[in-house]
Amino acid sequence: MSGRGLTSFGCWRLLVVALICFVPAVAAAQSLMAPQAAVPVPLTPGTGTPGATMMSPVPLAAPPSSPPVAQVPPIVPAGHVALAVAARYGRDAPAISGGLIWRVYSAKADTTGVFRLIKEDRGAAPTFILPPGSYVVHASLGLASAAKAIQLRADTVRETFDIPAGGVRLEGRVGDVRIPPGQIAFDIYPGSQFDTSNRRPLAQNVVTGDVVLLPEGTYYIVSNYGEANSVVRSDVRVQAAKLTDIVVTHRAAALTFKLVNESGGEALANTQWTVLTPGGDVIKESIGAFPRVVLAEGDYHLVARNSGKTYQRDFKVITGVDGEVEVLAR
Repeated sequence: MSGRGLTSFGCWRLLVVALICFVPAVAAAQSLMAPQAAVPVPLTPGTGTPGATMMSPVPLAAPPSSPPVAQVPPIVPAGHVALAVAARYGRDAPAISGGLIWRVYSAKADTTGVFRLIKEDRGAAPTFILPPGSYVVHASLGLASAAKAIQLRADTVRETFDIPAGGVRLEGRVGDVRIPPGQIAFDIYPGSQFDTSNRRPLAQNVVTGDVVLLPEGTYYIVSNYGEANSVVRSDVRVQAAKLTDIVVTHRAAALTFKLVNESGGEALANTQWTVLTPGGDVIKESIGAFPRVVLAEGDYHLVARNSGKTYQRDFKVITGVDGEVEVLAR
C-alpha cells in the first residue's frame, strides 16, 4: 500500500518537507540517461561584459546496451516486508539509472526529536527489507530530491519517485581559447539574476567540466575569471533529463606587472601595486615583483610603490592579448 495518504500526519509531513529542502553544498558530477527530444527553451544572455554564449540543452548518448541480467527476488524473512523503489525524471520520462542516494528514515522521531536513519543505498532501484511500520523514504540526485511517507503492512510495496532534474556543464573561454580550469570558477544561484532578493548559492567554485545536477528550473551562473573584475552573469534554463553545456565568454586578458629601472630591465622586488579605473575606483591590489592579474577589457590606471616612491602609468586591456605591463621607476 502506498503511503501517500499518510501525509496528513504533521510530523511525517515536516520530515518530508525537510528532506526535500535539504541539499548538499556542492553537487557531484553524475551521468544522465538519454532524454527524449524536446524543444530548447530560449535563454536570456547575461548582463555582464560581454555576457555568455549559451549552448542548447542536448541529449546525452545512451549507455551501451548489455545483455539483461536476471533479477533475483530478495529473500524476505518472516515478520518483514519488501519495499522496492525506483526513480524517473518525471511522468512519462526515462528512468534514472545512476547517481541516486536512497535513505530510509523512521517516520516517528525518537526521544531527542531526531528521525533515525534506518537504511541507505546507492543503487538505481534497490529493495529494502524492513519490519512492518511507517517510514519516510528520501531519494536524491545531485541537488534534486524527492521524499515520500510509506506504510508497510504485509505485502510488497513498490514506489516510483519523480525527480525532474537536469545537468549543467560549464566552461570558460576568451575568444576561442579555453580558460584553464584552475583560473576560472562558477557559482550557481536559484532563479534569475534579475531577481534582486538575497539568495545563497546552491553550488560554489564549480570546476570546468563538472556536471552539476539540479532540479528543473531557472538558475543564474556567476563566472569569475581570475580574482579581479572579469565577472560574467548569465541565466540558464535547466530541463529535466537534459544536459546543458554552457560556454561563458570573457572579454579579458591576463597581465603581469613589472617595475623596472629601464625598459626590459630587472623587476624590482617588494613592489606594491594598485589597479584603478580611470575614475579612481580600486580594482585590484597586490604585492610582488611579478604579480599576475586578470582584467576585463578596458582602460586602467596603474600605481606602483617601492622604497617610499610612487610611479604611475595608464594602460589598456585588449581581449585575449596577454602580456606584461612595465612601469619605469623614474
